[in-house]
Amino acid sequence: MMNLTLLVHLPAVLLQSLVAAPTMRAMSDTCATDFSVPFEVGERLTYDAYFGPLRAGEGSMEVVAREDVRGREAWHVRFQVQGGVPFYKVNDVLESWIDVRCFHSLRFVQDFEQGGRDRERRYEIFPERGVYVADSLSEQPTVPDALDDGAFFYFVRTIDLEVGKTYTFNRYFRPDRNPVVIKVLRRERLRVPAGNFNAIVIQPIIKSRGIFAEDGEAEIFLSDDPNRIMLAMKTRLQIGSLNLYLKSYRRNASSAR
Repeated sequence: MMNLTLLVHLPAVLLQSLVAAPTMRAMSDTCATDFSVPFEVGERLTYDAYFGPLRAGEGSMEVVAREDVRGREAWHVRFQVQGGVPFYKVNDVLESWIDVRCFHSLRFVQDFEQGGRDRERRYEIFPERGVYVADSLSEQPTVPDALDDGAFFYFVRTIDLEVGKTYTFNRYFRPDRNPVVIKVLRRERLRVPAGNFNAIVIQPIIKSRGIFAEDGEAEIFLSDDPNRIMLAMKTRLQIGSLNLYLKSYRRNASSAR
């Protein structure tokens, strides 16, 4: 199954109260100040995508804007993958809206176009009431400080990561997918199309099939600096490997690398 959508589910890799961290905030509607983050509006990362030895497309991650969601200011972030192999093409988009003060999810949209089939799902998340709504259906319970797939990836960039430690999170907005585990494996020097970087390597594990299943042994390479940008992702599927490599990085609208 050549499913580049799997690339899009990075996020589910990142979530909950750290094992050795302070107790998680109770569900709250207010936070004193904006949550400190290592990114800003205009940040954009682009990737070459490979399935085995074949270049199969490209991906991007970007901070689109700060927007209003039900009276709250939110980061609007987007992850997109385009490409595929002969006879199977994908154009998959994940979009998240994250409260800038408390850093929990307010809205999550999946728009997947795969092999000629189009599927969209929309989630509205209400942290103040502890529920989420999928596609205007009935309310379902969520967890404190809930995070969706995309929000989780940006959240992990805010965490201090220590080699040899394992971090456990229970913040994925669908409770049955918790906990999510992140193992911090090692540091290494990495070369990608965008240049040479010092990297910290993590292995995310989630209760689902796909790139972050335990037997997939996925590895994500983050820059070993305060920005924690994703430099590469490598994973093993039943029919081969699926990899992303950073080819360009823009910190904001006026900079590029």
